[in-house]
Amino acid sequence: MKSSSTDLILPILQQHLGTDITIARVDATSGGCINQTSTVTLADGSRYFLKVNQGGLLEMFAAEVDGLNAIRASASLRAPEPLGYGVQGQQAYLLLEYLPLQNHGDQPQAGTQLATLHRHTAAQHGWFRNNTIGASPQRNPQTHDWVQFWQQERLGFQLERARHNGYPHRSYEQGLRLKESIGALFNDYQPVASLLHGDLWGGNLAYLPDGSPVIYDPAVYYGDRETDLAMTELFGGFGADFYAAYNAAWALDSGYAVRKTLYNLYHILNHFNLFGGGYGEQAARMTEKILAEIG
Repeated sequence: MKSSSTDLILPILQQHLGTDITIARVDATSGGCINQTSTVTLADGSRYFLKVNQGGLLEMFAAEVDGLNAIRASASLRAPEPLGYGVQGQQAYLLLEYLPLQNHGDQPQAGTQLATLHRHTAAQHGWFRNNTIGASPQRNPQTHDWVQFWQQERLGFQLERARHNGYPHRSYEQGLRLKESIGALFNDYQPVASLLHGDLWGGNLAYLPDGSPVIYDPAVYYGDRETDLAMTELFGGFGADFYAAYNAAWALDSGYAVRKTLYNLYHILNHFNLFGGGYGEQAARMTEKILAEIG
């Protein structure tokens, strides 16, 4: 979709906003590698954010809508309001409210509100539907057994994909060893099933002009809150004030220092499966580190 392509965008907006609208401009935006995104400005000055992808990915947008609505219902961190999704022509789309985001803001508020999000719990880990992590499928069967969930639906799922994508055999075998051994990391720790953003790296957190935090592009499910915290450390963007505020609201267990590598291994394996390159070597090093910690 080109930024000037109003022939696609106008029918989308008319379906959800009414027919009496005029598009003033469409500006392509950057920052994502999955979807084509644009900011649409109408003649009356109102603005909207639009994501577009191939028509077969409609369910990806449907799951994102459910995730955003779950976060919004938690009355914790703000998330953009979904205004509609569907298929126009050969392309799937997701229409969202436009928020004027910036890179810097109130990190202590973000930490405190993330803890509030995590205070929303469920009886089981997983979610009522599957969704995606980046462009990869993410399975979320509901279960009381967190260790088995992580073995099968997170680590095991990515390992099998990696094996088909050229992950070295020795690294794959070590990954299987780790998969069977991770129960040792939960002998004295039984996580509750917290509502998770699921993909909380620095690029999915921004701030409004008043400094208040906003999260977006979720991969929502219920699980160990440490998984969200771990990913905040993976690619940077979160400062000491963020972690201090989170821990003041809900202190992390001491075992987090080891488990965070396990949780981030899921994302690094996913990056290998999506992008290849040095992510495979990084995943192998992480696997060896966790195995050494388990002993």
